[in-house]
Amino acid sequence: MASKATPSCRLVFSLLITAAVLRPGLGLYTVNSAYGDTIILPCRLDVPQNLMFGKWKYEKPDGSPVFIAFRSSTKKSVHYDNVPEYKDRLSLSENYTLSISNARIGDEKRFVCMLVTEDNVFEAPTVVKVFKQPSKPEIVSKASFLETEQLKKLGDCVSEDSYPDGNITWYRNGKVLQPLERAVVIIFTKQMDPVTQLYTMTSSLEYKATKADIQMPFTCSVTYYGPSGQNTLYSEQAVFDIYYPTEQVTMQVLPPKNAIKEGDNITLKCLGNGNPPPEEFLFYLPGQPEGIRSSNTYSLADVRRNATGDYKCSLIDKKSMIASTVITVHYLDLSLNPKGEVTKQIGDTLPVSCTISASRNATVVWMKDNIKLRSSPTFSSLHYQDAGNYVCETALQEVEGLKKRESLTLIVEGKPQIKMTKKTDPSGLSKTIICHVEGFPKPAIQWTITGSGSVINQTEESPYINGRYYSKIIISPEENVTLTCTAENQLERTVNSLNVSANENREKVNDQAKLIVGIVVGLLLAALVAGVVYWLYMKKSKSASKHVNKDLGNMEENKKLEENNHKAEA
Repeated sequence: MASKATPSCRLVFSLLITAAVLRPGLGLYTVNSAYGDTIILPCRLDVPQNLMFGKWKYEKPDGSPVFIAFRSSTKKSVHYDNVPEYKDRLSLSENYTLSISNARIGDEKRFVCMLVTEDNVFEAPTVVKVFKQPSKPEIVSKASFLETEQLKKLGDCVSEDSYPDGNITWYRNGKVLQPLERAVVIIFTKQMDPVTQLYTMTSSLEYKATKADIQMPFTCSVTYYGPSGQNTLYSEQAVFDIYYPTEQVTMQVLPPKNAIKEGDNITLKCLGNGNPPPEEFLFYLPGQPEGIRSSNTYSLADVRRNATGDYKCSLIDKKSMIASTVITVHYLDLSLNPKGEVTKQIGDTLPVSCTISASRNATVVWMKDNIKLRSSPTFSSLHYQDAGNYVCETALQEVEGLKKRESLTLIVEGKPQIKMTKKTDPSGLSKTIICHVEGFPKPAIQWTITGSGSVINQTEESPYINGRYYSKIIISPEENVTLTCTAENQLERTVNSLNVSANENREKVNDQAKLIVGIVVGLLLAALVAGVVYWLYMKKSKSASKHVNKDLGNMEENKKLEENNHKAEA
């Protein structure tokens, strides 16, 4: 009858049962252990009451036993056999549970627990399985690039120190890569270290890339068995540069502009859409059948209008793959006739032409003294106001910076022309004499007076505008005079005179004087008459006053007499 196990033994035993699993197809009790851990082997037998001792052994491949541990039930002593591979690694408990520290691959054996009585031997075998997790797989020996339409080794997926060996799988963008003839070739190898008995797995992948593989991630994984079952480890992603041939050639003009004008510096750039892009091309200039070998750029400095044409470039090794662009070098010519400084005489005819030659329609603007004209100037008979600074300006609106301008400075000369006018003041006391002068250069004016007379005011001049101005004086002559206006410039001296009569002025003055004298005499006579009348009036007033006083005295005396008479009668 087996003895009752202690609580601690029951706990250890239950843990061992939990850790042990049956592997498919073995049919034996199996203990799975991780490499380097402690292997715990329960005896799995009920301890009989008459037990003498217990022993552990393992079986060699030929079936012969090797005893490794002994425990006496009577002496309570433990003995470990001299087996070098288990030296200092064994521990046998009171319930005959065997512990093996630092599990190794060599510990994968069939161990047997033996309980011996006086009349019987009981055995319970246990199979030990050891597992080692491999290292995280890594893609090594990676190709620096892949090429389309070429089967090329992409790299090796390596996972080391595995037991048992595992399987390696390749993935493209997360999807499993299956072998495909001439497109996906996978070669798997494994190698065991004779000392550690651990496996290194290697899977080489040859792959034919396409343009769809650009920036596509590749990974690999290793699937292995562990104490708890199957597990998988994944590598880091790897992205490969995909080389593919040029399928199209394009040409650019640098710097990019809406339009090219004469004098510009331009660069032709040829591009191929392959990877890596082509580094050299053939450039074909207009009218030149032979290409010029150059890098992917070709420069043209200070281009002229004759550079207009069709430019091409092609691959060096495949001339049929070609690109072209038409370059138009815009130009603008302006011819002004006449130009510069031109001096003409008043009344002359001056034909003026501004001729434009351009790569496309150009706008023309005429300016005179910085003021825009509505139309081109025409001079069939020159006037002084026609003089000035003329500018003919043209531009191509679509071409930035393409402008031209020419100028004409027109000088209109003329001999002095004089016209004199007279204006009498409404009072008739003064006359304003004006000398109107035309001419260029500006004539100088001088006044002279013949006869007697005086200049009341100084001469006054108007502004000189369009070859004209005037000078005026104001005079009050006491007798007839002649005023002479002299105008002179570099071309000629011109004189004109004007007679100014004093009669009209003197008669008016005399009439006015007579009128004034008459008025004054009349006023004096009126004052004299008024004085006489006043004297007579005063004299008459005095005599009348005396007579009135006398009459008043008589009236008083009569009144008194009457009063006396009345008193007497009473």
